[in-house]
Amino acid sequence: MEDRGSPGGRQQSLLRIATFNLESLDESPRLAQRIACLRQQLMALEADILCLQEVNAQKPDGGGPRRLLALDALLAGSPYAGFRRVTTVTPGGDPADVHNLVILSRLPVEQVRQWRHEMIPPPLYRPATALPPTLQPQPIEWDRPALQAEIALSDGRTLHVVNLHLRAPLAAPVAGQKLSASRWSSTGGWAEGQLIAAIKRIGQAVETRLLVDRLLAADHDALVVVAGDLNADSHEMPVRVLLGEPEDTGNPALAHQRLRPAEAAVPAAQRFSVRHRGRKLMLDHLLVSPALHHCLASVAIANDGLLDEADATAPPAGSFHAPIVAAFDLGGRLTQIRAGQAEPRDG
Repeated sequence: MEDRGSPGGRQQSLLRIATFNLESLDESPRLAQRIACLRQQLMALEADILCLQEVNAQKPDGGGPRRLLALDALLAGSPYAGFRRVTTVTPGGDPADVHNLVILSRLPVEQVRQWRHEMIPPPLYRPATALPPTLQPQPIEWDRPALQAEIALSDGRTLHVVNLHLRAPLAAPVAGQKLSASRWSSTGGWAEGQLIAAIKRIGQAVETRLLVDRLLAADHDALVVVAGDLNADSHEMPVRVLLGEPEDTGNPALAHQRLRPAEAAVPAAQRFSVRHRGRKLMLDHLLVSPALHHCLASVAIANDGLLDEADATAPPAGSFHAPIVAAFDLGGRLTQIRAGQAEPRDG
């Protein structure tokens, strides 16, 4: 995994964590236009830790392994260029051609790990509509790994950051059931493709939930954030799996393992990160552990002027997703809560 650091670091009690889907950032004739738009958005976030999704990798002109050249161009000349950088990689150790996850951190990164079938093996499934018929069950694998970074805070504590991009609710291919990239030969094949896609999406949410359980079992006060494009609104099952609310588990004794949606602090009318066919959807999230939620100071979703992804006639200069940034007051509030001298924030 790529890990690029710079000396020093900003010492402050407010820690700003952001997530942003860059909408297939790649080298193209439009890259300069996209950089002008996206860089302005990134600078406005003033993030200390930035989780990015859909970062494509390119082949250098002189040959060699793929590199995040478009991202390098986007960050050039900005403070983020000097941040530590970690990214998902292929088994060969290089970034994938499309949809890499990237974490940029002003603070030191102690450990990095990616999770893809580390705790849940690929489920086996035999499609009913495949042509020719499939005789043996086939593994259903997640589309991308989840990227975890352990970040060293200035007071000696560790922040666990998980960058996640779940599969979109688009039907997965089924052998012999597609006439073209966007046309199906039967409604049954399309429906089964939706089932396979749902298994991928919820399955990876479950594996990430198991990771969160592990972190919070080791330390009930662990500082954990799951950030990214979950391709699911707050009421949908992938998000509910990650949140692990006592209302769903039926067991208040498990409340210490829940995650809280930081974006819930935003007024409902402004609580959306994507527009789709006139609907406002909250598909991008910052889900935080109880200890980190107690330190939540502010949240903002930069969705002013956000285009409708279904109605646009051309790709946007920026992104169809709005970035989200949350500020956390780590300068003593958590210590006060542990000592019973301050009431936790709720909401």
